[in-house]
Amino acid sequence: MQKYWYVIYTRPKCEKKVAASLAEKKIESFFPQQLKERTSSWKRKVYQEPLFKSYVFVHIEACELEKLKRIYGVVNLLYWKGKAAVISQEEIDIIKEFIETYHDIKIEKTPVNVNNVTKALDAFKYYYNGNVLTIKNTMAKAEKADSLSTAAFHEKNLLLPS
Repeated sequence: MQKYWYVIYTRPKCEKKVAASLAEKKIESFFPQQLKERTSSWKRKVYQEPLFKSYVFVHIEACELEKLKRIYGVVNLLYWKGKAAVISQEEIDIIKEFIETYHDIKIEKTPVNVNNVTKALDAFKYYYNGNVLTIKNTMAKAEKADSLSTAAFHEKNLLLPS
């Protein structure tokens, strides 16, 4: 059987424990983190924070999905249109490349406006066709058509009307 990337929804602040449990069971997972810095008047602390709070990506065969729910800290799988959401390898690679390139990333929930369709070219030279979510200051966000992924485009990137 073929392996696919799925998204596990975890208990709050259990992402690292779930990723460790998956590694113990020899299940490939991806837990994107970013370095954050917190400073007080006398101390500077650098720590790792999950990019997607309460989510871990897992590379597994469809027949093995049920055993994931037995792992401590796993709440459920993420579902899209009534089925376990499948994330493409390309999207996982884009996330990996994005967190290596950019720092201090901020994830925001935004409403989807299905009436606006756009084409965009991001810094990694990936083309996106999808709906514009928001345009604020120098940042535009678009949802990739028929996918869970969203992309943020910075002012240096090209945003083309459809």
